[in-house]
Amino acid sequence: MHFLRQFGHGAALALLVAGPGFAASDDKAAISPLLDRYLTEVSTLSADFTQSLIDADGELVEESSGSLLISRPGRFRWTYREPYEQWLVADGLNLWSYDVDLAQVTVKPQSAALASTPALLLGGSDDVLAEFHYEGSASHGGLTWVRLVPVDPDSGFRHVELGFSGETLARMVFVDNLEQTTVVTLDDVDVNGAIDGALFDFEIPDDVDVVGTPATPPNGTN
Repeated sequence: MHFLRQFGHGAALALLVAGPGFAASDDKAAISPLLDRYLTEVSTLSADFTQSLIDADGELVEESSGSLLISRPGRFRWTYREPYEQWLVADGLNLWSYDVDLAQVTVKPQSAALASTPALLLGGSDDVLAEFHYEGSASHGGLTWVRLVPVDPDSGFRHVELGFSGETLARMVFVDNLEQTTVVTLDDVDVNGAIDGALFDFEIPDDVDVVGTPATPPNGTN
């Protein structure tokens, strides 16, 4: 199942690094600065990505590619260009999923849609670590990997691993409770560069079906 479709339909994702050399560690102090820098010092991130979905038998199911924009706190835009166009836009209040081919938009209040999911690690603030337990780290394939386990046992995913090249996020690997694995590789990563804030404002296109009701700002403010 597609990364965008999974979030758009409310199914949670998980992250897993498959490979030798991983060893859990209780030395949280040794790796928490890497996570802290990612969550507190990265205000924006832009990258291209390639993504592979692998089933429980290790068979490649789907490949896709696109671009990712993050603006903390609370906003990200995940755009698929190949094999078909889909957008996932978190504007800080609502999560919008737009399937261009189906001409359908699904909207959910962002806080509910992303609760206890790895997507919190994309645009969330530094307090997102309250949703995860740090389990350990490893060096593998030239990257430093950080493993996180969701606090909520009903979150729908088993654990999260983020791969860093130096201090830059370079790879994410997702595994759900059905043991489907999603591997996301980031290229041309730009950290703390200027990003037009309008890219996180979703405008409903004409002649599309809209499923769901967006949340409104407190007191009706924008």
